[in-house]
Amino acid sequence: MELNAVQYGETLDNFLMKMEKVSGDDDPDCQAAIQGLGSLLRIALIRVTFYMTPEKESQGIGEECILYRDGAADMQRCYQQREISSSRNVVVYHIYQKADEPDWSRQEKDKLQVLAKMLFVYNGRARITEMAQYLLYYDRELKIYNLTYFRKHTDEMIAKNRIGEFTACHFDLNHFSNVNQQVGMERGNQIMFSFIRRLYELFTNPEEEMVCRVGGDVFIAIFYHRHTDAVKRFLEGTEISIDTSIRTTILITASAGFYTIPPACRNSSDIVDRVTMANSVAKELVTESAVFYNEELLQHINDVTMVQNLFPDALKKEEFLVYYQPKVYLKNYELIGAEALCRWQHKDEIIPPGRFIPILEQSKAICALDFYMLDHVCRDIRKWLDEGRKVVKVSVNLSRCHFGNMNLLRDILDTIDKHHVPHQYIEIELTETTTDVSFKDLKDIVFGLQAHGISTAVDDFGTGYSSLNLVRELPWNMIKIDKSFLETNESAPQQNRVMLKHIIAMSQEMGITSIVEGVETIEHVKMLKENNCFLAQGFCFDRPLPKNIFENRLEQLMA
Repeated sequence: MELNAVQYGETLDNFLMKMEKVSGDDDPDCQAAIQGLGSLLRIALIRVTFYMTPEKESQGIGEECILYRDGAADMQRCYQQREISSSRNVVVYHIYQKADEPDWSRQEKDKLQVLAKMLFVYNGRARITEMAQYLLYYDRELKIYNLTYFRKHTDEMIAKNRIGEFTACHFDLNHFSNVNQQVGMERGNQIMFSFIRRLYELFTNPEEEMVCRVGGDVFIAIFYHRHTDAVKRFLEGTEISIDTSIRTTILITASAGFYTIPPACRNSSDIVDRVTMANSVAKELVTESAVFYNEELLQHINDVTMVQNLFPDALKKEEFLVYYQPKVYLKNYELIGAEALCRWQHKDEIIPPGRFIPILEQSKAICALDFYMLDHVCRDIRKWLDEGRKVVKVSVNLSRCHFGNMNLLRDILDTIDKHHVPHQYIEIELTETTTDVSFKDLKDIVFGLQAHGISTAVDDFGTGYSSLNLVRELPWNMIKIDKSFLETNESAPQQNRVMLKHIIAMSQEMGITSIVEGVETIEHVKMLKENNCFLAQGFCFDRPLPKNIFENRLEQLMA
């Protein structure tokens, strides 16, 4: 079908004049600009797909819009043209012919190519810019800003010398995957959106205070200092409606890190790094759901990095030392046992356990250290036996992280038997706070150890919520009563003394030996004797001792 050259020229001139003023495909003049050429070229539909990069195009990740529609389209007859910008953005035009019309001629297809190129010049670039801004700065699911915009916004506040007015908060919604499983992903997103919208209600200036999505159920926010307490309370727990018709709500809580931004801050990355650090620590804590960034927190983060980097090599170099804290029989103050405790000697420094044990407990690394300690204790006991020393039973701590190892019992026995240590000299301590461990797993290991003549002890008894069940269901050899029961000052009332008395009496009636740790004063010793408890461990007798000094204590047993 031949085009009228004069008509086409006039139509094209009109198109060019109108498209110069068009800023995007939502411009009201856009349809008018395309209408003339669309009718002349018998176009029914122009569908445009925008891709940020060719890689996104190959993955099929893009955004589609209808640029022009007029009448019924023949979906079998499509002219396709791909354009790519200097910044590697890709635009693909699909131009469909009107139904019941003859096929495009070669001349018409040439004009379609010109049309696509001009659309790309006058409309596509504007659309790409708009789309790039949207994809760069917005979360498409929740229709809120994202982390990239947070960085941009905070950099703007820094440039205006106003950043010192704000606090940043990085938070994770707790157990939100359970919410999605309970109500479905779509409704879960609605609940999440409602939660963020409610949080926005605490702010007074939505242009400067905002919540941005990092990804999933993780968010970062910035707000005026005066709103910090309100945000903290909100994140500690807020009920969100699931179904208004039946008044069903769900409590949403979050772990949060806060950073009071100083006026001297000069980099948005510092803000993100510090508030993220604080949130990471908050997620590790059991008693606190919110953590504020400070220098102590920075020291903790440095410790985490140091431990994670140095631990594997330190284990190979045997930098971890076994210290032995004596257990004393109060009727004659004789040494009757010891607890093996870990100290880390790195270069010329002794790193206390509080700086590395909690960090290792966050991963399976603590399991490697536990077996290292058990191996070294067995090696020491074998040496003492070979030297003819009198040897006492040594207790070794076992982290709850081991429960999941199907071969745990066999691994313990192999470690002990490798050194030919009689089982009577080893006791395995398990902490009472092992509440996240399958009771069956705990029961299997306690019964399994005792079947092989290895004593078991429940550590920190009285500090958890399952104390009575633990001693009722499991045949422990020893209960280690937590030192908190020795406190009788104003902050720890007289009830502690009463509870200590009954725990000791209960254990005796059940045939379980009890020992109290943290015995530091003569008053503590008197209290234990008054309650017929004659095993003690604490600074009143000895601090944890290096192996050579503890060996001197063993020599005294033979005197």
